[in-house]
Amino acid sequence: MIRFEDVSVRYEGASGPTVRGVDLTVPEGELVLLVGPSGVGKSTLLGTVSGLVPHFTGGTLRGRVTVAGRDTRTHKPRELADVVGTVGQDPLAHFVTDTVEDELAYGMESLGLVPDVMRRRVEETLDLLGLADLRERPIATLSGGQRQRVAIGSVLTPHPRVLVLDEPTSALDPAAAEEVLAVLQRLVHDLGTTVLMAEHRLERVVQYADQVLLLAAPGEPPVLGDPAALMARSPVFPPVVALGRLAGWSPLPLTVRDARRGAGALRDRLAEARPPRETPPERAPGVAEKRSGRWSRPRRNRTAEDPASGDRTAEDRAAEDRAAFGGASEGAAAAALVDRLAVRRGRVEALRRVDLTVTPGETVALMGRNGAGKSTLLSTLVGLLEPTSGTVRVGGAVPHRTPPRRLIRHVGLVPQEPRDLLYADTVAAECTAADHDADAAPGTCRDLVSELLPGIADDTHPRDLSEGQRLALALSIVLTARPPLLLLDEPTRGLDYAAKARLVTVLRDLAATGHALVLATHDVELAAEIAHRVVILADGEVVADGPTEQIVVSSPSFAPQVTKILAPQEWLTVTQVRQALDADGTGPS
Repeated sequence: MIRFEDVSVRYEGASGPTVRGVDLTVPEGELVLLVGPSGVGKSTLLGTVSGLVPHFTGGTLRGRVTVAGRDTRTHKPRELADVVGTVGQDPLAHFVTDTVEDELAYGMESLGLVPDVMRRRVEETLDLLGLADLRERPIATLSGGQRQRVAIGSVLTPHPRVLVLDEPTSALDPAAAEEVLAVLQRLVHDLGTTVLMAEHRLERVVQYADQVLLLAAPGEPPVLGDPAALMARSPVFPPVVALGRLAGWSPLPLTVRDARRGAGALRDRLAEARPPRETPPERAPGVAEKRSGRWSRPRRNRTAEDPASGDRTAEDRAAEDRAAFGGASEGAAAAALVDRLAVRRGRVEALRRVDLTVTPGETVALMGRNGAGKSTLLSTLVGLLEPTSGTVRVGGAVPHRTPPRRLIRHVGLVPQEPRDLLYADTVAAECTAADHDADAAPGTCRDLVSELLPGIADDTHPRDLSEGQRLALALSIVLTARPPLLLLDEPTRGLDYAAKARLVTVLRDLAATGHALVLATHDVELAAEIAHRVVILADGEVVADGPTEQIVVSSPSFAPQVTKILAPQEWLTVTQVRQALDADGTGPS
């Protein structure tokens, strides 16, 4: 179905080919997973199949790529549209219409399908991907995960013979990711569709792959083969494989089920050990109290000296803020206080009665299905949205009333779309601007970039970075101001495991020095690794709030792989298991 014949791609100004030596065949009706670190050329290789490389990206393609017999060098993407459906890393760049239903129909209209067929396929796709309730919604009002499902649905409706997917589950909650992958597996098994997919969250997808295409390092020829065999040598691998390597299991398991079958001896070795926990910072007395498993701001009984909010003067409100945050001389007692917050976005009640307290040094993971209100909460904390009711305080400031130049001293947001923060022509120019905006010493931002993105040249254009690299650059820009409260929306989207480990190190260091962190994430492995608390949102409301180990262990949706494998013992990460084995003197077997 897809044939690569000695393919290489080199971009103008590059010191060498981005990919080279690609000579292999992807058979019809198989799901092939591209695996490799960030920046090795996975997106470029996918682009050669869809025709985007070189027709839209530029560069020189040598060799030949054929799809269903069509040479992608001589067929532009529109001439391959009936055969190849493509979803890139950025769903927003994919959309051409305004509403969900119109977007699902657009590709079929372009191919001239009759209305009856179009209607039936739209209905099928709405049901397959759980989009029926969103059919009339404007795409601009959707969450990142909802947009990703719409983008995938829009390429399914024309029934292409080949699907090319770049990070298709990166913005999806665990349940939605499983639904999408189940749909893809059905297309492969029942209809003979060929799927070529790149995905960094291998814990979600590797078990579905018929073959793995490993790109181990930039410029190295890729290797196509058995998933388990290649996971044994891959520089990137999911927690289930990491645990298997640590325990010495052979063959390496790719699924939780297979790992559980072989984990009895490991559970016995760990039976007397206790998992180490992330220690949350102590809360200042009176700032927050725990009610029914939820942290919320304490409420005072109203008296004649405590008038209703509508009767308070500006001095009253200022005094209350000083009391709530401990006063300037004593240091802020909370990085953020949210009290009965409600936010309406158009016709959608995005948040309802949300209470949240975040203290300095604390890391909180916001989790929940797509559209639950996580990004809305972050946007409200950073002043992009005004509360419909309730109150929000960040470092004593009211975010939506505070000038941006002042607000960045209190809070910084790394958005889901990092390009929203990037406007300069080079990495160096972005860093210079960040240092200036934050009144930071020259080189501060560049040092952060070097820590998160080793090897990125100063003259690199941000648009030439991968999605994960752009996210790391945006994070460096925000961290330059060293805000006491750092908000991150899907911070591991597009990051490989090594880049995620570097990010975790940076975030831990920030928390250790008193920065408060709030992460909106679908990455359960990240939450297990770094979060002191997990807050789960559903339909705009907080439905769970507590220590990470209590929340994720009891949830089949949000439990990390190690927890599922070693249950009922409450281990969260491979790192914890390794430390326990080292501590008892046995080490890995």
